[in-house]
Amino acid sequence: MVNIPKVAVLFGFGINCDRETAAVFELAGAQSERVHVNNFVNNERDLSEFHILAVPGGFSFGDHLGSGRLLGNRMRFAMRKQLSEFVAAGKPIIGICNGFQVLVKTGLLPGREKPDFEQSASLTLNNSGRYEDRWITLDFDPNSKCIWTKGITRIECPVRHGEGRFVMPSITDLDTLEKNHQIVTRYVDPSTEPGKGITNEDLPFPICPNGSIRNIAGICDPTGLIFGLMPHPEAAYANFLHPHHTRKEIQEEILGEGMKIFQNAVNYAKSNL
Repeated sequence: MVNIPKVAVLFGFGINCDRETAAVFELAGAQSERVHVNNFVNNERDLSEFHILAVPGGFSFGDHLGSGRLLGNRMRFAMRKQLSEFVAAGKPIIGICNGFQVLVKTGLLPGREKPDFEQSASLTLNNSGRYEDRWITLDFDPNSKCIWTKGITRIECPVRHGEGRFVMPSITDLDTLEKNHQIVTRYVDPSTEPGKGITNEDLPFPICPNGSIRNIAGICDPTGLIFGLMPHPEAAYANFLHPHHTRKEIQEEILGEGMKIFQNAVNYAKSNL
């Protein structure tokens, strides 16, 4: 019997992209289960049952006290032991949009080789001063250790957030992330050649939809197993979801560019079962 990786997709308290995220992991060849956060908090379930953890998008706890803050604290304090053991076991974690905000608030991102659960970055209000819902273009660092993005050069997918501007206390902190190839993906000008769009210069709105420093859209931890990004690759799992699909400006394949992220993680988990 072929081993199938099991994915825990968190839900509850305003998370609202859990069903889509679970469905995409199923398409990628995993067995996904939506698990309420409280099941882990109350030790009714344990992360050790699973091979991948996904923290989906949404508005956890209504974004009170800041996007991802309350859920991040809940996980940081009530799930610390489970999360530490999950990471120590070499199991992948992804946070998408609000999930990215949560992982940053827990301290898992940018993180250290061994999690210390100390927050060192944040995602704050968009420079536009409003919620942004639009399609953007991403390029990926080919030298990143991120297991989620292997072999991916460029994708297009939507952003849907009000607090997506990535910030850190100092330029030195950003330089360290860049040196370690932890800046996995950035917003780029779609008119550039794929793989050639990454720049540290501030790109104008709406190419960079939130004013994120160095156009950062997603980062990983030093191991490459924990990945967070503000855009929604699960919303680009099929080409017919692209706004230009009727203009035949995209490939004819049914599966979209965003699927590769989930397939990478599932294949990684299969090889490590």
